[in-house]
Amino acid sequence: MAIDYDAIIIGTGQAGPSLASRLDREGLKTAVIERHLIGGTCVNVGCIPTKALVASARAAHMARRGHEFGVVIESPIHVDMKRVQARMKEISGQSNNNVTRWIEGMDNVTLYRGHATFESPDTVGVNGELLRAPKIFINVGARAFVPDVPGLDQVDYLNSSRMLELDFLPDHLIIVGGSYIGLEFGQMYRRFGAKVTIVERLPSLISRDDEDVAQAVREILEAEGVEVRVNASCIRCERRGDRVVVGISSPDGAAEIVGSHLLVAVGRTPNSDDLGLDKAGVEVNERGYIAVDDQLRTAVPGIWALGDCNGKGAFTHTSYNDFEIVAANLFDGDTRRVSDRFVCYGLFIDPPLGRIGMTEKQARESGRRVLVGKRSMKNVGRARERSETAGFIKVLVDADSEEILGAAILGVNGDEAIHNLLAAMYARVPYTVISRAVHIHPTVAELLPTVLQNLEPLQ
Repeated sequence: MAIDYDAIIIGTGQAGPSLASRLDREGLKTAVIERHLIGGTCVNVGCIPTKALVASARAAHMARRGHEFGVVIESPIHVDMKRVQARMKEISGQSNNNVTRWIEGMDNVTLYRGHATFESPDTVGVNGELLRAPKIFINVGARAFVPDVPGLDQVDYLNSSRMLELDFLPDHLIIVGGSYIGLEFGQMYRRFGAKVTIVERLPSLISRDDEDVAQAVREILEAEGVEVRVNASCIRCERRGDRVVVGISSPDGAAEIVGSHLLVAVGRTPNSDDLGLDKAGVEVNERGYIAVDDQLRTAVPGIWALGDCNGKGAFTHTSYNDFEIVAANLFDGDTRRVSDRFVCYGLFIDPPLGRIGMTEKQARESGRRVLVGKRSMKNVGRARERSETAGFIKVLVDADSEEILGAAILGVNGDEAIHNLLAAMYARVPYTVISRAVHIHPTVAELLPTVLQNLEPLQ
């Protein structure tokens, strides 16, 4: 006999708890099911803990640079990794506890801890019980992808979650994967004091981004002592005594890298494979992402998919926006859509990259007449004051509509300053609104008018 609910939410990532809160306010009897950690990836093994580590790594980096600012530190800098991990866990744990208390405090919501599987389009099984509802929301997230590399299963490799369990400093960390996760861990562990080698099979790091952005990021990492190998495919792994060996196929450099630890960071895969989706008739694509329309509905009436599992975005902010889209359509009479939002994300190395809208390649392929403005961070007073002048600001503009098409700010506060341009994109105002504005000095954002006042045709 099934227990009847008005709604069921599977998973408690960024979209799930907020949706549960809205359903609760609407007076809908709701079951929330979580098989692992309340709060999902971001709170427990993603944004919150990793950015806490980034902050500790920056503190170590700035301590070593103290003499540049006239600050004298007599003894060599030592990083206590146990204290670094304890700080990270405290911050992450607070977030987890807050989300848990929030869900448990909702009047119309029942929290089930267990693994949910579909039995039919309106029925889910968990812990031997059957739950039935006319509305079911899937918010199960994603996990680290494991590539098919010979010997990988014979070495005790790390993924982004297991990295957070380390309370010691690896001697030599080899990272397979030169995108966001790999680069952030690479810089932070180099700053903690480890030797770091990043192996990327494609010709550049963060290959989906512009070539100049990728090259500048590489230069930042290499300047801090991170070894970068591109055009290097990982073809085998093996354990050799207490060392891990990564064999690579590359036209440059050694054919194998020997280190103490291996982090595999080559992307993520959705947690859709063990939900019994076939029993509900819910379709997935060739990569396992749940197929949804522009309002996040599956082809099965009454079933939605939100967050990383739907392939519409792989970020906390896009997951939260998924909740907003679903809630607006269900309760507010507001036909919000996924296609309404612009691509935006950050790479949280130091200095960070803020990225919005089109890349140069996408702008060229769009058929538009495109203008570009670019300035080095060496021209930014805030960057010079901090002696952190790596990076640049670049903005792409539609020459006909004068709307901003995309931008990258790699540099001090780039992840914050980029929102000036993002807001203008959503407002669909001409770039002149920003180019004629008066910004506060000395800030990073104050250079945006200068960049926009010096646009040239994109070559």
